[in-house]
Amino acid sequence: MSSSNHREPNDLGPITAGVPKKIRAARLSKPGVVETAAPAEAQFSFNLKPANIAKHLNRFVIGQREAKKVLSVALCDHFQHVRLTLEGQAAPFYQKQNVLLLGPTGVGKTHLIRSAAELIGVPFVKADATKFSETGYVGGDVDDLVRDLLRRAGGDVKKAEHGIIYLDEVDKLATRGDSGGRDVSGRGVQTNLLKLMEDGDVPVVSPNDMTGQLQSAMSAMRGGGGAQPETINTRHILFIVSGAFSGIEEIVRHRLGAKIKQATDQLIAQTSTADLITYGLEPEFVGRLPVRVACHGLDTDDLFNVLRKSESSLIHQYERAFAAYGIHCDFKDDGLRRLAELAVNEQTGARGLMTICERVFRDFKFQLPSSRVKKFAVTAKLVESPAATLCGLLAGRK
Repeated sequence: MSSSNHREPNDLGPITAGVPKKIRAARLSKPGVVETAAPAEAQFSFNLKPANIAKHLNRFVIGQREAKKVLSVALCDHFQHVRLTLEGQAAPFYQKQNVLLLGPTGVGKTHLIRSAAELIGVPFVKADATKFSETGYVGGDVDDLVRDLLRRAGGDVKKAEHGIIYLDEVDKLATRGDSGGRDVSGRGVQTNLLKLMEDGDVPVVSPNDMTGQLQSAMSAMRGGGGAQPETINTRHILFIVSGAFSGIEEIVRHRLGAKIKQATDQLIAQTSTADLITYGLEPEFVGRLPVRVACHGLDTDDLFNVLRKSESSLIHQYERAFAAYGIHCDFKDDGLRRLAELAVNEQTGARGLMTICERVFRDFKFQLPSSRVKKFAVTAKLVESPAATLCGLLAGRK
């Protein structure tokens, strides 16, 4: 799996270090929504540097050093441009830094984007590409992504217009070869996304939402100042898409030469525009994603650090679950490492940790709340033999 060059120091220092006072003072009442009483044109403020964002991401996502660096730079480039635009200082031409993340499931792609959005203080929406279809067919409409962003912004169009939309499983939109029929969930969805990813206008109320249309008409009839715009412009909305792109390493290997022997992670990191097109994405769609970075798979050391060092570690969830019944659960390093070793075999990245933990602790969570046990330690022995360890605890043996 991942090699030593994927390691990075786990910087758990305060994120406020090096962050301007203006940013330190900004707090979120809801994830992704900035609370402010400033005029609309002054609602957005951005003074972060790439190192600030990467430092924040280190607190929640283990590894993925290159992905953090690339993502931090892209976010800063984009939102500095948004800030300058709102201040009337924007450059005459700017190509949006939409991002493509490649990598297997469970390596932290969603966590990276959500954590960054919360730090920056912008609305954030995540959806799976598989739920959408071409306009006019049964299925979701990609314009709904922008309307969801508006809802996350509390109905404030100005806030929604500089949010982040994250579309996962975009590799499922790939269409290889001619199927002989109209492709409404692959090529059609890619085409519909093109206008949104650069500069499009989306009606605040969906044309298919008759209730919304009626409410909008009634509101217009009442009149009154300060009405919201009827459309949401996507010029300053950052689009980040991701996918596992299973099998693309063989396309890369073929392009580099049949004799090239490299690990899957190394091959995916060398994915080119031509490889993505060969995989089945439309050239115009790939062209809207100028920033690309590959996330590496997680090995035992990575998963151990996810448990031991991440502020969003799964073990905190289990500590709280047992603490609700007055039971102290003490995770030892040898127990965490054994959990990580078993999770690697699941081949689902960090998601495998939940699978293993539920398997190990299921009977503990069922029986201990009704027992006299008030504390126990999670060791390698417990992970290896949970049933025997539980019996010992219930019998009063250490």
